[in-house]
Amino acid sequence: MAAVIVFFQRGDYDAVHQGLSIAAAAVATGRPVELYFFWWALERLVRGNLDEPDLELDDVNATMELRGVPTLRQLLDVVRDSGHAKLYACTGSMAAIGLTPPDVEPKVDGLIGWTTILQRTAGVMDRFTV
Repeated sequence: MAAVIVFFQRGDYDAVHQGLSIAAAAVATGRPVELYFFWWALERLVRGNLDEPDLELDDVNATMELRGVPTLRQLLDVVRDSGHAKLYACTGSMAAIGLTPPDVEPKVDGLIGWTTILQRTAGVMDRFTV
């Protein structure tokens, strides 16, 4: 089965939610998924503030739960627990926002630069950027 690639750049709650929703749908059908985290999305992942609201809502988690929508943390758990997903952090983005390998390594499956990213994703048709 062809892999699904999701590039996470923006760290906004809605952008990360969209990307993780794509990944969750893919792993639910047994497709392999590769998630690449850059800039502010990487910072959100590493700092662990996945479910802190940045939308104009008082309590985004409570609102999402009332509507039956999973939180970022719940989506990430589904994706990680599937065994079909790999998470990668861009080393250039790490340097740009002041993160070090010890900060990032516990949250991802690998640290990776653009040369390798381009090689790994060459020819993949199902690519999404959020």
